[in-house]
Amino acid sequence: MRLWLGGYTADMDGDGAGIGVLLAGDADTPSAGGSLSFAGTAVAVDSPSWLAQHPTLDVVYAALEGAGGVRAFTRTGPATLAPIGTVQPAGEVTCHVVASPDGRWLTATGYGDGTVARYRLDDDGVPGAPKFGAAAVDPYAQSAAPRLPDDLGADSAQVAELAAASADLAAAAAALRDAVGDEFAHLLPEQATLPDGIESAVTFTDPKPVTPPRTSHAHQARHVSGGLVATTDLGFDLVRFWRDGRLQQEVVLPFGTGPRHTVWHPSGHLYVVTEYSCEVYVLAPDATGRWRIVSAAPVSPEASVGADFPGELSMSIDAGLLYAGIRGINAITALRVLGDGSRVQSIATVDSQVDWPRHHVLISDTLLVAGQRSNEVVSLAIDERNGIPSRRRYSTPAPTPSVLLPIFD
Repeated sequence: MRLWLGGYTADMDGDGAGIGVLLAGDADTPSAGGSLSFAGTAVAVDSPSWLAQHPTLDVVYAALEGAGGVRAFTRTGPATLAPIGTVQPAGEVTCHVVASPDGRWLTATGYGDGTVARYRLDDDGVPGAPKFGAAAVDPYAQSAAPRLPDDLGADSAQVAELAAASADLAAAAAALRDAVGDEFAHLLPEQATLPDGIESAVTFTDPKPVTPPRTSHAHQARHVSGGLVATTDLGFDLVRFWRDGRLQQEVVLPFGTGPRHTVWHPSGHLYVVTEYSCEVYVLAPDATGRWRIVSAAPVSPEASVGADFPGELSMSIDAGLLYAGIRGINAITALRVLGDGSRVQSIATVDSQVDWPRHHVLISDTLLVAGQRSNEVVSLAIDERNGIPSRRRYSTPAPTPSVLLPIFD
């Protein structure tokens, strides 16, 4: 089978020339388990770091990260593309783009400035001018001491009790730091525990306004049930929910978690992997439709905060497992979905066989992994007994790959 390969070009210190083509397995089978090869460039374009498919048309959308824009391409052959329309502006460092299930809208997110842009698609799939959503506001802008979000899933009494305890702990930590001075401040305890089911460790700091101010980093958009679009803001620790381009709700994650990518589960839960705290948060709507955090778990016991950075999150065919790529230790971790989908647990962490596993995609019994820094794509066999990635099957050189998009004829 064939896949479009997005990546970085010379404008962003990459080795690619545009949207490439990856050949995986036999040409006449929908499997990626056979040999891999890079088949060249389908169309020249600067740093198409993320790709998305139109749901019904043979049109591919690229987030042009360096240019801060999006562009549409139509398929002109088995492995060739041609641009259609013009480059439409998006946010700075545009890192993600996705088409709506009905094929009428395109959403792009900008890592550099946190923008969320929405585009009307015409009958040929060409995006019009952008409409920009409401800018995010840092929920922690007034204090570096993390507050407890309203959406933790605890009742009001629990929230009040925990908030009081948090304030006392933050004040005590500040007083101790003043007493011992900077030389010994690093020896003081800095962690506290959230409510049952929320396993995140929150770091408490001197409760003064955050300096310098943090920057909004919108990283991904995901269509979920009920016509909603969920976007992650890695810089402001937010998951934001939109309807028809209008902001409906924001869920605040603990300070410094860095929500990056999401997966929508058939159970109705949204799984969010965090780049900075190395966790997976589980979100769900309550009876009123308001989204809340219902649980969280470490992405892997082998991942270290500050040294490792989870990237892509995907789901097994039967929806029983999640797969997360972890840059740093260069691993793929498998997490089991538990119970009604409200909890996850890491069950295995394996070598990704690449340097900096930026993206991966599951095709049948094979996980394809894009190694951004090792300039290669590898295939890992999925163990049919437990769903865990296992041995390395094949590899091929590929220029600075950042995303894999299967081509379905």
